[in-house]
Amino acid sequence: VQLQASGGGLVQAGGSLRLSCAASGITFGNYAIGWFRQAPGKQREGVLCISRSGGITTYTDSVKGRFTISRDNAKNTAYLQMDSLKPEDTAVYYCASRWNLCSGLSDFYSWGQGTQVTVSS
Repeated sequence: VQLQASGGGLVQAGGSLRLSCAASGITFGNYAIGWFRQAPGKQREGVLCISRSGGITTYTDSVKGRFTISRDNAKNTAYLQMDSLKPEDTAVYYCASRWNLCSGLSDFYSWGQGTQVTVSS
């Protein structure tokens, strides 16, 4: 299984970015895809997850109304649309996969390499 996260960058507060998670080596449509982030000096935390059936789990309330997760099974790709970005969203963002349903961070067993998102004030 390979997951490739991309789309990070430097953006001003209030701006937007769309992250992509391209998967290979799995039947993508059978897997839940989660987005996680890790800020410097902090533990990795969950952001959003989309299950095999399209159900969405929000791990952190701070992204509600600002971040959206989606998937395109034909392209083997999941997306994280991030709007109204804040400096506190600065982190390395990772995507991960697990069979079928969303769950806690420790239950995801395939991880991408991460993409840096930096939000300037």
